[in-house]
Amino acid sequence: MNNYKYNPIQEVEDDGLTIPEVGEWGKEKYNLLGYYAELFTKSMRDKWGNLVYIDLFASSGYCKIKSTGKIIKSGALIALSTPIHFDKYIFCEEDKDLIASLEKRIERDFPKERAKSVFIQGSCNEKIDEIIKNIPRYSVNNTVLNFCFIDPFNLGIHFNTVARLGAYQLDMLMLIATGMAATRNEKKYQSPSNDTISLFLNDSSWRSDFSGDADMKNQSFTQFLSKRYKSNMIKLGYTQVADFHDVRYKHNNKNVLLYHLAFFSKNPLGNKFWNIIRKQYTGDQQALF
Repeated sequence: MNNYKYNPIQEVEDDGLTIPEVGEWGKEKYNLLGYYAELFTKSMRDKWGNLVYIDLFASSGYCKIKSTGKIIKSGALIALSTPIHFDKYIFCEEDKDLIASLEKRIERDFPKERAKSVFIQGSCNEKIDEIIKNIPRYSVNNTVLNFCFIDPFNLGIHFNTVARLGAYQLDMLMLIATGMAATRNEKKYQSPSNDTISLFLNDSSWRSDFSGDADMKNQSFTQFLSKRYKSNMIKLGYTQVADFHDVRYKHNNKNVLLYHLAFFSKNPLGNKFWNIIRKQYTGDQQALF
């Protein structure tokens, strides 16, 4: 990416702390996160009193690429590594070992930012009150702009959690596990006893909508979920939702969908930034819609 000196993908050494494995395709996600965070902080630094980074699935800050064994910084430490730092960091992670490793890495590598960081151990769906409590209070003399990264490995993020955050001045970059969770588990989700999609969409009647919607006859389960999620976010005030960015990998000479990266901003400038980053890093991609 020639226009940027900053490079989000930074290889690091094994430090003996917990390091989860990810696929090679994770680098695309981390690049988009890093470049957006870099542009966000650089452009908004003088316009807002507080810039806050929120990570709902913060992990440990390092990850290992399965195919190569290389260790790179992951979401939380990428956000901490931008040339212009955020004023506050809120990290939530359910796994005790992961968040303990993240805290140790930040204490070691970012001691100044450690004082501005909050670590919340537990499910973001259950800890949303605590997360919101730690967002600085907005006032005329203390303006606050938030950037939230939502990076689950499944569809376990509840829409009510997202809606609570959506009440704030907040941009979101969200992984929607359409391929690696939705497609693989469609039959499982269709079971009346499974509430995964009901919580994901905040809609217990989604099954009848999916089977009875005439507009869905030629569309897949993945497209149904994406279309419905986009509609839900528009109702929260994110009226200019960008096309979801699809991340794929090669399997048996086919491009297989892994997940979508969905970006949401209530400000046209945020969407402009996202489109700049997506075009410069990935080039033209086939849009979902």
